[in-house]
Amino acid sequence: MVKHVSSENLRTEADALLAFLDEQRGGIRRALLGLTDEQAATKPSASELSLSGLLKHVTETEQGWIRLAGADIEGIQRTEADWADSFRLVGSETVAGELAHWQRVADTTDAYFRAASLATSFPLPEAPWYPKEDVSLRWVLLRLITEMARHAGHADIIRETLDGKTAFELVDQESGRG
Repeated sequence: MVKHVSSENLRTEADALLAFLDEQRGGIRRALLGLTDEQAATKPSASELSLSGLLKHVTETEQGWIRLAGADIEGIQRTEADWADSFRLVGSETVAGELAHWQRVADTTDAYFRAASLATSFPLPEAPWYPKEDVSLRWVLLRLITEMARHAGHADIIRETLDGKTAFELVDQESGRG
């Protein structure tokens, strides 16, 4: 279901940030509507990105960030040898299974941030892709929103390239109007 963020339902800052995060999650979920696992794995452009690969990537990304932030959730430890597996379904993984896993991760994310103080800060591990400073839980939520928004845009482009369906058509399909 398409979720529009209404200012009337937002009681706290965490509610607002999580609503915007979920709105972007919805764009990625919607791009997968009606596709088989094989279609979702298609790479229709010069990029190596597929819709199922994006799904797995955003799941692992969200899981990794909330684990770093202190949530009690198992994380995926990737190495150079298996980094590409974070962008493709492998073995018995399916789109339906990955969507269900992502929903569990999202539920954990939402519960964790609703129960925490967004001002709480923590150091990130030493790595070239992390800022060399402590970050707050607020910063992590904003980071997740930007990650989801970036990848929701990728998903729109990939889906339209696959079968010509745009986000507006998929919104209608999702709501039963199409």
